[in-house]
Amino acid sequence: MLNNFAIDLAAIQTAATRIANQVIKTPVVSAPLIDVESGAELFFKCENLQHIGAFKARGACNAVACLDEQQAAAGVVTHSSGNHAAALARAAALRGIAAHIVMPRNSASVKIDAVRGYGVEPTFCEPNAESRQATADEVAAKTGATFVHPFNNANVMAGQGTVALELLQQADRLDVIVVPVGGGGLLAGTLVAVKSINPRIKVYAAEPEWADDAFRSMKSGKIESPERYDSIADGLRTPLGTLTFPIVHQLVDGILLASESAIESATRTLILRGKLVVEPSGAVPLAAILQNRNLFSGTRVGVIISGGNIDPTELARLAGPAISV
Repeated sequence: MLNNFAIDLAAIQTAATRIANQVIKTPVVSAPLIDVESGAELFFKCENLQHIGAFKARGACNAVACLDEQQAAAGVVTHSSGNHAAALARAAALRGIAAHIVMPRNSASVKIDAVRGYGVEPTFCEPNAESRQATADEVAAKTGATFVHPFNNANVMAGQGTVALELLQQADRLDVIVVPVGGGGLLAGTLVAVKSINPRIKVYAAEPEWADDAFRSMKSGKIESPERYDSIADGLRTPLGTLTFPIVHQLVDGILLASESAIESATRTLILRGKLVVEPSGAVPLAAILQNRNLFSGTRVGVIISGGNIDPTELARLAGPAISV
């Protein structure tokens, strides 16, 4: 069932050992008020408390650690709307090598500042998949740097799968795990880890209605492109990759869509009732759960909060008058 994928459970377990000293084993927390609202028992895996404020730290560290000395000497390059960008900049700094970061010009300012915080000035591109890749290719050609894709990279995917390994250790008797999906690196890693260890656990992906390419890909049986790039969940505006799609297509139990208003509401709920600062992309799983209460009623649900890098102005807007900037 799990053959012929880019990663397997052993790769994820090896990644966990490899990056153990470079990432945080983030906590799993409960929020009783949100449990009441959802009708389920929710266990939030808080990757918003990870280094660089997102799970992307895991995959980036694993990918950089896997470079040989010759590759490392030439540095790394990537394109990212933000979290992978900061993660790769940090991972490169930890190894003492150069990082070149391509970012869409509409990336959140907090994510641009995070990259600059590691001493890297981003190269900006148009906010679509074609421009991101073309610009990164140009930088790679000029510098000789190794391209580290934000999700369509086996070492990145294995690193992201370590989130699920930890969650399974921290929360027992889970019935379901809900994961946000953009490019599918976190989802693919989660699927391989969970279905290898306990295949009875259902894994659902959560996706914005305004960025429903994964949902459409499951229906068509091929990778579909995003049709718009303006969802508030900016980290989920990317299509599935050639390495992530086969895993998602074969193993995911379903893809649930969340409206923009539900994503905003879930972000607010996590901030005010869960006391967790999350970015909208990280709140999409909760939004999907609250829009599909009947599916989760009475179950124990692991919810992966992918990140917490929210712009302060957006934080104030979503949280309401209880937060001031």
